[in-house]
Amino acid sequence: MNNQFKKNREEEELALLEAEEKEVQKPVQPEGNTMVFFRKLFTEGVVSKEAATEVLPFLVFLCVLGMIYIGNSHMAITNIRNIDKLKKEVTELGYEYKSLKAELMFKSKLTEVAKKVDTLGIKELIEPPKKIMVER
Repeated sequence: MNNQFKKNREEEELALLEAEEKEVQKPVQPEGNTMVFFRKLFTEGVVSKEAATEVLPFLVFLCVLGMIYIGNSHMAITNIRNIDKLKKEVTELGYEYKSLKAELMFKSKLTEVAKKVDTLGIKELIEPPKKIMVER
């Protein structure tokens, strides 16, 4: 009789364990292709320590190239900003040159020169100038 109770008890325990396993197991969710790829990649030993150390110099080289690329783009942006600033300065200086040239042309007119020189006591000629002829 002992054995019969023992078998019943074992069967009940097995039934309880199976019921607990069914409750504990989560429903299987479909995984994305990327998750499956990474899981297989790292769990099945495709990437080993030796392979990782062999690829390390190449990864360092790629990092250096990336840093050079970023630095180059920053320098290009700085140069573009400097060029724009210099273009604005050149146009401003061009405007200043044109205004000064116009002012000089105005001040070098005969009437303006006469007004300035009048304060010094020099007057404008009314008679035409005489030509002096020297015979040799």
